[in-house]
Amino acid sequence: MKIVFMGTPDFAVPTLEALVKGGHEVIAAVTQPDKPKGRGKAVLMTPVKEKALEYSIPVYQPVKVRDEEFMKLLAKMNPDVIVVVAFGQILPKALLEIPGYGCVNVHGSLLPKYRGAAPIQWAVIDGEAVSGVTTMLMDEGLDTGDILEVREIPLDEKETGGSLFDKLSILGGELILSTLEKLENGSIERTPQGEPTTGYAKMLDKSMGEIDWEKGAVQIERLIRGLNPWPSAYTFLKGKSLKIWAADVVKDEGSGTFGRVKKEKDRLLVETGDGFLSITELQLEGKKRMDTAAFLRGFPLEDGTVLGRVSGPCQTAE
Repeated sequence: MKIVFMGTPDFAVPTLEALVKGGHEVIAAVTQPDKPKGRGKAVLMTPVKEKALEYSIPVYQPVKVRDEEFMKLLAKMNPDVIVVVAFGQILPKALLEIPGYGCVNVHGSLLPKYRGAAPIQWAVIDGEAVSGVTTMLMDEGLDTGDILEVREIPLDEKETGGSLFDKLSILGGELILSTLEKLENGSIERTPQGEPTTGYAKMLDKSMGEIDWEKGAVQIERLIRGLNPWPSAYTFLKGKSLKIWAADVVKDEGSGTFGRVKKEKDRLLVETGDGFLSITELQLEGKKRMDTAAFLRGFPLEDGTVLGRVSGPCQTAE
């Protein structure tokens, strides 16, 4: 099929690769404009742009896809289908109607659950046992189009947002080939989504990573995994941000002092609203990420120290 591909981040790259290796004619890649990143503010290409250039695919980066000139250009390309993966802009109805087979989206959740910007991380945070990828025929709504195909995978006990992101990105590349084949030969079945069973998977931001020690250990441990690697879960230790990268749940009764530290040899236990968290990997502000044993050797932490905010100016993790 003659395809225009629309996508931006790492998650979209395996699908683009699958289309090319699957013998489809990708006539253009549309991605978000390059942006300055990092402390040096160097302008970096999007991951999709980098991969498209490797394949010598023409790249377009409109500030707004609904721009009249870009819409005319897209219509002249006359694609059979537009494949969309984490592009980052809402597509207008006029664009959705350009390709003969419509616009097919690869979404990182089992729709209609977790419509929205961060379905992968929220699946981990909410403790889902299963996640997956859905291909959807796009309409004007936000992730509301008819479902075409679904692939499921179980979540590992220690699944993180990052590990699930990688798995689903690869799965999406596999699923799109099956979907396009069935779409082309007319064997695809369209299933209306109906009403979602959860709210929209809202976009992540750094503030949601601050740990509330009054919540239970199970809930906090899921938050830690879901926000790993970004934006990460964090607390405060003596006025400095302390990122928590990994932890285990310990079922034990505490004293009611939430955030209180209890040391046991090389173990670092923190009291929560329900049970304790055994911190296994952490990172103090300005220091490297390390395991708990190494941290305790280099940082004199007194038993009974309470983690969390102190009174004073607002603090945020770096």
